[in-house]
Amino acid sequence: MLIFYALLLFMIIAALIAVETKNLLGAVICVGAIGFGGALMFLFLRAPDIAITQIVVEVLSLIILIRATIARHVTPVSGDREFVGAVVSVAIVLTLFVAGVKVLDALPPFGDPIFVRTPGAASQTYLEQGLRQTGAANIVSSVILDYRAYDTLGEATVLFTSILGAAAILRGKSRKLVKESDA
Repeated sequence: MLIFYALLLFMIIAALIAVETKNLLGAVICVGAIGFGGALMFLFLRAPDIAITQIVVEVLSLIILIRATIARHVTPVSGDREFVGAVVSVAIVLTLFVAGVKVLDALPPFGDPIFVRTPGAASQTYLEQGLRQTGAANIVSSVILDYRAYDTLGEATVLFTSILGAAAILRGKSRKLVKESDA
């Protein structure tokens, strides 16, 4: 439980830095730290599927935001760095590494599904009562379209929106420029 509070405190500090900093690239990096902290929390809550989705969305968002930030504001890197800043950076990286290792220790061994050991797990309900409650012959379809329909709709919306956003940002020419060059 202590790790949840530590991650929550880390995410709050990163959010405050992202809001208060004058450096746009630093703010984007802090927002990425918040997202990765959320992914670690999902791992501790034994939701690896949501954690993986969070990491994928976070990486894509960071790539797009960093590209937009660098194109807008070039930040020169100087050779002089503060010692305290370097120590804090190393401490944050080591903390995230240790938290990741702790998450891997908390997961059940490979090949030992936790839902088999839990009698009231949702998966047991899906398997035992899925055909009777939904009428679907395919249990996978009944889980996706009946039991978890809103979750599936949300995931499809996130994927569709991210594809549209990436296509809009990464396309070669804008429509306005193409129309002006034709005239």
